[in-house]
Amino acid sequence: MLKKDKQTSEFKEIVLNNIPLIDVRAPIEYEKGAFFNSINIPILNNEERHIIGICYKEKGNEEATKLGYKLVSGKIKENRLNSWINFIKANPNSILYCFRGGSRSRIAQEWIVETLKEDIFRLRGGYKAFRNYLIENLSVENQNYTPIILTGYTGSGKTKILKKINNSIDLEGIANHRGSSFGSHVSPQPTQINFENNLAYDLIKKQNKNFQHLIFEDEGRNIGKNFIPQDFYNFFHSGKKILVSSTIEERIENTLIEYVVDAQKEYIKVYGVEDGLTEWFNYIYSSMERLKKKLGGDRFKKVLDELNFAYKTQLSTQKIDYHKYWIELFLKEYYDPMYSYTLQKDKDNNKIIFEGNSTDIIEYLKSLK
Repeated sequence: MLKKDKQTSEFKEIVLNNIPLIDVRAPIEYEKGAFFNSINIPILNNEERHIIGICYKEKGNEEATKLGYKLVSGKIKENRLNSWINFIKANPNSILYCFRGGSRSRIAQEWIVETLKEDIFRLRGGYKAFRNYLIENLSVENQNYTPIILTGYTGSGKTKILKKINNSIDLEGIANHRGSSFGSHVSPQPTQINFENNLAYDLIKKQNKNFQHLIFEDEGRNIGKNFIPQDFYNFFHSGKKILVSSTIEERIENTLIEYVVDAQKEYIKVYGVEDGLTEWFNYIYSSMERLKKKLGGDRFKKVLDELNFAYKTQLSTQKIDYHKYWIELFLKEYYDPMYSYTLQKDKDNNKIIFEGNSTDIIEYLKSLK
């Protein structure tokens, strides 16, 4: 027998099984924060939600509900209902949610069941309850593993190591940012809410595998515009460290691939070849401008001259090797002095438990559970 009000609060199962979610909130709500594997198919658009909100304040819930049924009727209702049903047919285990699991998801559920003649669940407590569950899973008391931190000079290949380890948490990947002064991708970073939600998703999945250790990169609290919640940041930074050793040549090559070759590909994909290279150069240039005071006038001019020369040479010859000169200057003059102090401090405090090249470290980490 069909039930029009089936609800679930099996939040962990939703995370572990990547269950598709239909967010029926208005787009303006969805853009502020939503969940992994969710799609926004609203029951009310932004304008309708605004109008009904005014009615609710002035005349109460009953009149606001009547207005809602009036606004979403006829062809409008049919189109929205068809959108839900088409998604559900493609994703049979989908679950609905609105903000608090109230009238919007309940009404959508009723309409779907009446039309599809099949049961569909909605989230008990809606977005708010699921969001609270995810935030709880970022709390220190819910971290059931020992954190280990990969550290090393800029360009040593820490992120590449993380991607080869099953028990790692790629904070930069979750933040869609490379974690440096030149770290932005062409695609935007997630909202802070989505960053936290996606981090919680990853932690829940990894902890469900009962790893004794989870591996993190040695990040600052801010990754681009996203920031790691303070208590969680303090927790994973309490872990011991593994030092990735690499030559300056390896570091230059890694940086060249990540910040020049791969980054230019991103820009070219979006803007085309000519405009893409121009956009990439403007981004790198503006990023350097922000660091002018820290570099100092003479060093800044030297790095900038090398960047300009490398860029012009690339445009005329399609060769990228000249970018290595400004990269080397930047690593030695800007990043290395900042890191040397921290590294010495870690050594003095016996925080480093292993040191080696990428191959050595991957073997060592795989030996841990």
